[in-house]
Parts: sequence; C-alpha cells; structure tokens
Amino acid sequence: MTEKSSATPTVVRLPRYTKADQDEILGDNDDPFGVAAAGLTWLPKEEHFGIRHGDRLVAHAGLLRLHVLIGEAQTHVVGVGGVAVAPDLQGRGLARLVVTAALEHARTMGPQHALLFCRPPLVPLYQRLGWHPLDKDVLVEQPEARLVTMPLRTMVTPLRDNARWPSGPVRLLSLPM
Repeated sequence: MTEKSSATPTVVRLPRYTKADQDEILGDNDDPFGVAAAGLTWLPKEEHFGIRHGDRLVAHAGLLRLHVLIGEAQTHVVGVGGVAVAPDLQGRGLARLVVTAALEHARTMGPQHALLFCRPPLVPLYQRLGWHPLDKDVLVEQPEARLVTMPLRTMVTPLRDNARWPSGPVRLLSLPM
C-alpha cells in the first residue's frame, strides 16, 4: 500500500488463523500483543477476518461467542480478539476496516453486545471505533478452576440499536478470548 494507492483494502473471511499467520502480520515475537506479563491463558477465536496486501496478510480480527454473567443474569457476548495490524501499515485505517467487518458478522451471531480486552494505550483507538470502557473489574476463568480479575481494560459495544449493557458485576464464564 503505497502512498499513491487509492484502492480501499478489502476485508476477507479467513478459513483459519494460525501462529504463522499472526507472525506474518506482527513478526515472530514472544509477546506480540504486549500482554504476556498478565500471565493469562486465552481461547482461540472461531471466526477470522483479515486484510491482505498482495500475498501478505496485514491485518486480522477474530470472534468467539461466549457466556457471561452480568449481575445475576447469564447471557452471551461476542468476544473480539486477536486484533492485529502489521506495524509498517499502522495508522492507515486497517484496524477500523477489519474490526468493522468482524462486527458486521458479529451482528448475525445473536448476542446483543461485543466485548474485548485491550491494553490501556489502545482504549482511545477502540473508543473512536464506538467501544465503551467498562468501569468495573471483570472476572475471567483460568486453568485449574482459578478466577482472576482481568488486568486489561474491558470494552463493550452494542450489536443492536436498542442494546443497553446491564449493570452489575461481570464474569466471563470461560477463559478470555
């Protein structure tokens, strides 16, 4: 994507997303998302969306339908994760394109909201994309029946025009995505 390129990148549905695909976008890095220090175990995503530039995969967003407990009510959310844009192409709107396409698909999955976890420096980016930070801690499951407070920022966005995030403590009834 040169500065002269006027073609809008196209988001495609990916049949799978592997560690090699992630390395193609972010490079071979032990901590590509900057969250290893949190010591969490993550779930793989089930639905994948990407942007290719030539033969190279340059952006990705993944989705996973999850159970969540908000207050006393159990419901579903669409978890968004694995959002990645090649460092040399950041700042060109690729995150917006791939996340928007993923959310369009998320609207067909049934839940009223999408949820993601991100490092604090990324909160403004997601706010520009219509996400809202939760002001409460979120509990997530971890191996060996451990329940931990998510150290990253939790953000939500409605998938329906009339969707309102309920009040109450939030617990993800699985590993985070």
